[in-house]
Amino acid sequence: MALTDVAIRNAKPGVRPYKLGDSLGMYLLVQPTGGKLWRLKYRVDGREKKLGIGRYPEVSLADARKTRDEAREQIAVGKDPSREKQRNKTRAKLAADNTFSGLSGEYCQKRRRDGSKAWAPATAVRSEYLLSLLTPALGSIPIAKIEPEDVLLALRKIEGKGNLESARRTLQLASAVFRYAVSTARLSSDPTRDLRGALTAPTVTHYAAITDAKSVGELLRAIDGYEGQGLSRLAMQLAPHVYVRPGELRHAEWKEIDLDAGLWVIPASKMKMGKAHHVPLSRQSVALLREVHVASGPAGYVFPSIRTGSRPMSENTINAALRRLGYSSNEMTAHGFRAMASTLLNESGKWHPDAIERALSHRDTDKVRAAYDRGTHWKERVEMAQWWSDYLDQLRKGADIVQFPEREAV
Repeated sequence: MALTDVAIRNAKPGVRPYKLGDSLGMYLLVQPTGGKLWRLKYRVDGREKKLGIGRYPEVSLADARKTRDEAREQIAVGKDPSREKQRNKTRAKLAADNTFSGLSGEYCQKRRRDGSKAWAPATAVRSEYLLSLLTPALGSIPIAKIEPEDVLLALRKIEGKGNLESARRTLQLASAVFRYAVSTARLSSDPTRDLRGALTAPTVTHYAAITDAKSVGELLRAIDGYEGQGLSRLAMQLAPHVYVRPGELRHAEWKEIDLDAGLWVIPASKMKMGKAHHVPLSRQSVALLREVHVASGPAGYVFPSIRTGSRPMSENTINAALRRLGYSSNEMTAHGFRAMASTLLNESGKWHPDAIERALSHRDTDKVRAAYDRGTHWKERVEMAQWWSDYLDQLRKGADIVQFPEREAV
């Protein structure tokens, strides 16, 4: 006789467990403690087995019968309901483990050691930071359960703070994480694929830079008079001579620099383009580095953090120092020393444009030409480095500005 809710509620515990049968192999096991557990008895390959369906009243009589019927359908097609239940638990655990935070961390670790395509350290740090902005909203959600609107709402919060470029870049990185999940068989498709165009496009701006010769001289004199932290002044004094990217300057290590040979070799792992970069050092650059060596040498970072030698100088140090000198972010930035060198070196008409591009570590898309340029322009780059430092000294002294001749077409 089939069970009823009244009969189940009225069932009292006994000294020993006992069963109340329902139908089609399902019964209620009443425990001495008062617990009431649904069970299904069935046979697979001639062997009797039992399937736990749940506890009453959390699982109602109607729900228990529904689960029983589903289990019988599995048995009918040769499946074992107990085994399928365990598989579902395993799948659920895997889904719970594959959260957005877990997958993004795994993806970032992969990109850090991705052979020739590996992120430079500075790129890795920036990318990991941007992905962490999504952690409050998406971090604990299984990646397979994330919908496009979940990502968009998280990105809107970044965008709402005026960080349009960060929102755009974060969307790109999130998409990369989802595509990685697809490629590793943990997701069927990238939920951000239809979000392109949903964010406000940031206005493209260039790093502020001083490129007028007379103003460059004023800037150099102002830097010489900087009264803040000593290594900050030396970093600002060296920056215009070597005009590398700010991150490359901050992460410079003494083991990369040969002062006697006048050469700084920045390893590929630190370069934006993933290729080692050779920087010829002028006499002035060597003299400045010898002064820095007294303070931070002989090993470790050339420009360490003021708090610990195990980390490089903060990315805001040079920009903050320029602000203290009275230069706004619309006038000059740490990155602006590159534009300064590029502009004035090109205006001089003395150097092949390709030599200047190589000095700026801009990648040539033509691989054959790029390999050729590395060999043919090195001597010119060494001469250019010394000429440039001499010219900066001339501007610093406030001498009459030499007018560059009109450049001939190259």
